[in-house]
Amino acid sequence: MNEYAIPESAGAKFQAAPLPFSRWDRLPGVKLGQVGAEPALPEITNDLQRTIHGFAEKVMRPIGRELDHLTPEEVICNTSRLWEFRNKYQELGITTQTLATFALEDLPAAVAILFEELGWGDAGLAVSAGVDLLPHYMAAKFGNEFVAKTYPETLIGCWGITEPDHGSDVLDSTGAIFQRGGNYGQPNCVAKITDGKVIIRGQKSAWVSNGPIAELCILYCAAETDKGIDPRRGAVLIVPLDALGVSKGKPLDKMGQRALPQGEIFFDAVELDIDHLLLAPEDYNKGVYAIHAEANALMGAIFTGVARSAYELAHAYAHERRQGGVPIIRHQDVAKRLFHMARKVEVSRAIARRVTTFNMMNGIPALHAAMFSKVTATQNALEVSSDAIQMFGANGVAREYPVEKIFRDARSSLIEDGCNEILAIKGGTLLIDPELLTATA
Repeated sequence: MNEYAIPESAGAKFQAAPLPFSRWDRLPGVKLGQVGAEPALPEITNDLQRTIHGFAEKVMRPIGRELDHLTPEEVICNTSRLWEFRNKYQELGITTQTLATFALEDLPAAVAILFEELGWGDAGLAVSAGVDLLPHYMAAKFGNEFVAKTYPETLIGCWGITEPDHGSDVLDSTGAIFQRGGNYGQPNCVAKITDGKVIIRGQKSAWVSNGPIAELCILYCAAETDKGIDPRRGAVLIVPLDALGVSKGKPLDKMGQRALPQGEIFFDAVELDIDHLLLAPEDYNKGVYAIHAEANALMGAIFTGVARSAYELAHAYAHERRQGGVPIIRHQDVAKRLFHMARKVEVSRAIARRVTTFNMMNGIPALHAAMFSKVTATQNALEVSSDAIQMFGANGVAREYPVEKIFRDARSSLIEDGCNEILAIKGGTLLIDPELLTATA
């Protein structure tokens, strides 16, 4: 892990105790630390932050920029530097098992900082690393030992849930977002559960992150039992993607996060032993809730890092670029814009850390809290990266400069893992207090 360690930030050194007022500078000026207005971190978390930041700077950024200029087919070919990233990330040893070695009180900050730093490095590669964890991480949360014993964590993971005819609505298994009289319609992917076997038919959409390169899928789909097909009482399965009957579509060509391979997965009568069934129909709603809470929390942390990367580039440029005979940061409007960019980064970081801590420490995670984090951080990432382009002026829209890529990467995030408008509707219904309704009836 030390290969990517970097020297300690030149930012603030936190004092053991506040300085007496008499020792303050006449005009105090305080530099924030590398992760903002953050008190001293535990040593293990601090070491993780420094290591991952060095990895993000030296590996992720250059590889992400190179992949951004390639076609989707070139990104996944065996000569692509995507595989260099994956090999070097694997050397860091970030697995479900290693995260479990953190003390419970240190784990939330460690996870939030890990994915913030990865997002700072490259949004698409960060999402790829995050979704990698999901098959094993969720199997462990569901109390399933079969996956860990059968499939190594070195396999590339993915999460198959959205379908050609069903986007964010598949994340709403309770139907909270549906208009009165609305109908889910025909599911695109169905798992038939029989004695000792599961047979999967259908497809998942082109938005499966890691889909074109994945080797192990945590699949959410409708279930067929002796009672028929009910998309609201589906199945959660672990599917090895080398199984007979699995095939993949071509990788998706998209505006942003081009380093993240996404594509369709097809299931043609894929037959698996019943051990691959993580959750049966009676637990499907809980399973959707659980993975969505985890995914939205990770998105909040990743896109905090994306916003921070745009802010830091703009901050540095504002000190270098001169207009009117002075660095542009001396102009009031530029200073004001930078302040609001920094404020949004701090807000995103605070809510990402707060939600991750609450959800890891609480008996049951709060999905609406995870939605707070995802919606806030992605919206702020879009706004901060847009302001960064404005700060760079005409240079901001040139591919020679990194901020236009960050803006494109951020734009996709308002749709990923549930579009923000749908999350707000769904999250609003989760705020309903049945006891208050009963009391006012």
